[in-house]
Amino acid sequence: MPSAIASLRFPFELKRDQLEAAEAWVANGCRGSVIFSTGTGKTEIAWECARRAAELCKSKTFRILFLVPRIVLIDQNVKRLLSYGIDESAIGVYYGERKDAKEITISTYQSAINNFGLVRQADMVVLDEVHLVSETASEYDKVFDIIVEDSKKAILGLTATIDEKDPKYQTILTVAPPVKKYMIKEAVSDGRLAKPVIKEEQVKFTDEEQKIYDDTSASIKDISRKLQAYDPIKMTKLLARGGARASMAKTWFAAVRKRKEVLSSTRQKLLRTVEIVKSHPGERIMIFSETIDSIQQLHDMLEASGVSARTIHNGVRRQEREEILQSWGRDYFPLLSVHTLEIGYDVPQVGIAIIIASTSNMNQVAQRIGRVVRKAEGKEHAFVYIVYVTGTKDDNMLKVVKAAIEKGSDAVKAASRGKRPLRGQKTLDPGHPF
Repeated sequence: MPSAIASLRFPFELKRDQLEAAEAWVANGCRGSVIFSTGTGKTEIAWECARRAAELCKSKTFRILFLVPRIVLIDQNVKRLLSYGIDESAIGVYYGERKDAKEITISTYQSAINNFGLVRQADMVVLDEVHLVSETASEYDKVFDIIVEDSKKAILGLTATIDEKDPKYQTILTVAPPVKKYMIKEAVSDGRLAKPVIKEEQVKFTDEEQKIYDDTSASIKDISRKLQAYDPIKMTKLLARGGARASMAKTWFAAVRKRKEVLSSTRQKLLRTVEIVKSHPGERIMIFSETIDSIQQLHDMLEASGVSARTIHNGVRRQEREEILQSWGRDYFPLLSVHTLEIGYDVPQVGIAIIIASTSNMNQVAQRIGRVVRKAEGKEHAFVYIVYVTGTKDDNMLKVVKAAIEKGSDAVKAASRGKRPLRGQKTLDPGHPF
């Protein structure tokens, strides 16, 4: 019997860029990362790569482990495989209480960390949203330690964007170097994605909000200067050591959180967002913020103005999330989110995004834009509203959004083949505060 993935049959033809990605990956020894904009078919590239790797292996079985960051993405991938001709008996899922490893297993990073046998037994490991497995995510990063034990194991990373100059991605770039890029600008030019249209919406603080912003910013800078530490990673290390410096670091984090809250929920931002929503009646809208409090306030303001809305965040149970998504565009149109909708949700009919909170994370911004630029019948443009407070840290958000859209596909240089970096103390990186 041939391998299960040999039965792969897409009910459509892969695009030229997808075929080129698969060819480049195979040519690189079945190892590498594909950096493709959200909405351009990274998952299909992954399964095509797996099919080709299995052919080269010429084994009766070719065990594939497909790792995803969230449980909700497991069922999506299972449904896709079934629609692509893969027999259900060959597909297993491994997470929580469902632990059924098969020739093709879909699992989460967390489940793989808790059972490295899954990784060791696989002939190929697909790392979806591979940018999450960075040097600063110490738990996820352990997966790479197991993967590199076998020099023959096929490795494929999938991501919409990754900063190749950032040292925290050094392991990814060494183990799975970029083999093919296809960014938003190029995909729009080829007609693969709808053209994103940026709408700038400037607002101002109230006097009280301005004072909070100025006071927290002054506190952050003063403590950073005294401690000679300017980012969360260094501050976390100081926090762990205890003593007077740890107390100052704790105050620093409190100031960062307070400033983030005032930027996310300033009243003028929320009022302007309500106006934007009302200007698009009967159209599905995604609204992204950084705090649960800000989207709850916005939800209440929308409802008070006669606009039905729903919210999704990590605290919403899976079944409730599915019910919310199923009624979207029928019972309500604006959907408010804190990160949850950034990865893996395919809703091509949505063509409007409103971003009301700042972030300097290029991966996060690319994911948000990617949620609304997917092509649908009659959809040529997607509107991305940036609601920001002028003269503040928010100004950087506009630059990041424009950079995510304008970034073209440069020639991919061969990544370093040097030794993997030594592993030191790592913490989750909440982002640079300045």
